[in-house]
Amino acid sequence: MKDQWCSIQMNLTFESYSQQSAIWPQNGRHILAQYDDESIIVYQAYREEIGRYAIDHGRFGGLFSYNRMSWIKPNFLWMMYRSGWGTKSGQEITLGLRLRRGFFDSLLALVVSSRWDRHEFSTEEEWSRAVALSMVRMQWDPDHHPKGAPLERRAIQLGLRGSILQQFGTQELLEVIDLSEFVADQRSILDSRGVNSLKTPRERVYVPTDSEIVRKIRLDTEMS
Repeated sequence: MKDQWCSIQMNLTFESYSQQSAIWPQNGRHILAQYDDESIIVYQAYREEIGRYAIDHGRFGGLFSYNRMSWIKPNFLWMMYRSGWGTKSGQEITLGLRLRRGFFDSLLALVVSSRWDRHEFSTEEEWSRAVALSMVRMQWDPDHHPKGAPLERRAIQLGLRGSILQQFGTQELLEVIDLSEFVADQRSILDSRGVNSLKTPRERVYVPTDSEIVRKIRLDTEMS
């Protein structure tokens, strides 16, 4: 149980889900993440061979494909919804990936939305051309309760490809953290004791310092 993932606590900070959810915004577009002055954590989940390679080498390689789009999520519970708390086939290994904050913000500056946004592109044709050329795709999806129910708050995920994916996988990773045991423990706690006993990585609202990025991704800055 706790002893199996206590070493992770040197790299990540954990808090009660109940305490965190009480202060998170209830709706709107917000980036919830664990971050400091230099870095930010994002999450991915992979099958054993890909995940273990990244853990052992501190970068992505081996069977990982750089010829497709790969999605990163700064919100832990969105990742848990997507992977079924590590139970879905091909998503058994949960990784916390520490990135340079400057690199993460540069991704936000490059995003093209997966859906036509008339505030950014005057026509669908203009947007389609931008999507075809984009290296960073953005989606705002419903955030989710630990039990899976969709929430009014929106969570961001970023799709990376091409040279940006190469940078992410080989140059910009500061740390690869194996969260698989922690996820399994918390999944068991959630099933047996409920959300009041659940711990998750400590996350707070993240706002890029560049106001143009805030405008571009249509981030909500009002807490509600």
